[in-house]
Amino acid sequence: MMPSRAVLGGGSSNNKVKYSRLAADEDGYIDLQFKRSPPKVPYKAIALATFLFVVGALLIIIGSLLLAKYIKVEHPDRTIPVLIIGVLVFLPGFYHLRIAYYASKGYRGYSYDDIPDFGD
Repeated sequence: MMPSRAVLGGGSSNNKVKYSRLAADEDGYIDLQFKRSPPKVPYKAIALATFLFVVGALLIIIGSLLLAKYIKVEHPDRTIPVLIIGVLVFLPGFYHLRIAYYASKGYRGYSYDDIPDFGD
């Protein structure tokens, strides 16, 4: 058989929580709950974006030089993949660095929350 709960009648309360009435002119909100906390800067994500940006730019430059035949190569069919990989690495790095730059300057619509922070 399960134990039953005791129901207390009347106005007596078993807990020790004290309540107070709000003043008639207050709406129940305080200014502190609407204050924004300072932004958390995702340093690891910005470092990764910088790395991707630099590596992608180097691969694009090297691929362009290979395609223009300024660099002699034995297998010229390998120049296009270097360019494609360079573009695929460059674009996310550029995108996240642009967001980080605009967020650091305080532009409206940009924040560090748009950059993934790897769970830091």
